Amino acid sequence: MWIITAYKDKTISMYEFEDEKEARESFEWFEGTKILSHVIYYNDEI
Repeated sequence: MWIITAYKDKTISMYEFEDEKEARESFEWFEGTKILSHVIYYNDEI
């Protein structure tokens, strides 16, 4: 799972994506401060 956390105008928003490509493409369109995170759960298949 990939998560984009965006901060703009005193508001924090989080968006969840299933694949890396979609998350990275969307990341470019967000304005303000943004963080892209890859979340891995211990029971996820690799």
